[in-house]
Amino acid sequence: MTSPRLGYFSRLLDNVPAGERYRLATEQIRQAERVGFDTAWVAQHHFHEAEGGLPSPFVFLSHVAAHTSTIRLGTGVITLPLENAIRVAEDAAVLDLLSGGRLELGVGTGGTPSSFTAFGHDSAERSSIFGECFQTLLDAWSGTGINGTDNRLYPAAPQLRDRIWHSTFSTAGGTRAGSRGDGLLLSRTQPRTAENPDASLSDLQNPIIDGYLDALPAGATPRIMGSRTLFVADSREEARACAEAGLRAARKNFTTFGLRLESDDVDDLIAAFDAYVGTPEEVLEQISRDTALARVTDLAFQVHSIDPPHELILRSIELTASEVAPALGWRSPALTAAATV
Repeated sequence: MTSPRLGYFSRLLDNVPAGERYRLATEQIRQAERVGFDTAWVAQHHFHEAEGGLPSPFVFLSHVAAHTSTIRLGTGVITLPLENAIRVAEDAAVLDLLSGGRLELGVGTGGTPSSFTAFGHDSAERSSIFGECFQTLLDAWSGTGINGTDNRLYPAAPQLRDRIWHSTFSTAGGTRAGSRGDGLLLSRTQPRTAENPDASLSDLQNPIIDGYLDALPAGATPRIMGSRTLFVADSREEARACAEAGLRAARKNFTTFGLRLESDDVDDLIAAFDAYVGTPEEVLEQISRDTALARVTDLAFQVHSIDPPHELILRSIELTASEVAPALGWRSPALTAAATV
């Protein structure tokens, strides 16, 4: 893969009230745009403050669109089974117009079981609900009648069909995304199995990438985003202090996620959370072992679950763009434009 796009990913988890979370996340995305990032992604979570601070991504991204001009804006992801698919189609169409065509739409089946119950659904039926909602989304964007009626989406948004991404933990999910010609979203961490508790993230994700690429229609351009926890600091001591505090606080939320958290040692926590932490030189050495990340078309870095103070997040974004991403093959838009001229 050549010249990956660079993305900043946020779950809006700054340790402040919700309104301030939204303000800080907006500032972080503006910082990412200033230093040349190509994309910004936000996650959707209902109800659970500690897991994610944003139930309404379209509302938030509309606000961000008004404060940015070039960075592409992505959902990572909309939990489609918990939404009205027609409203998703409409909201996405309006946001894409307001942002000047910058929307990337990631969708998934996820969400905690209690969230499904609150929305009146059975979590066990999430896959079938997703399938129905996804087809409605496609029908709406294609301009055909919706649900057997003569109603057609306004504003029309056929362009969004080529900007769908699917989040998955499984090879079967990667194969489905590839067969549709859609994008593939790979998580910053994912559960290990009892049979292979020491598997690396690349061990888990390379087969997903293989399934995706094998299923991709002839002539289709692959779109694979690899999300990773990355915190870059000016010193090793600063990076590890933030990692120790953040990951210890996050530890209790991940004990049911299939991660092995056998100690509070900072190195064990960093490994268990699949995090890359340190100076630019240190994180580049760590990333060099990530064979799955070497195959993606899009890199997306987030500071969760380290969650350092806001000013250090801004510095990490800057160091990522200036020292880390270029070594991974990324070229800033400004440098690319200059070279073209």
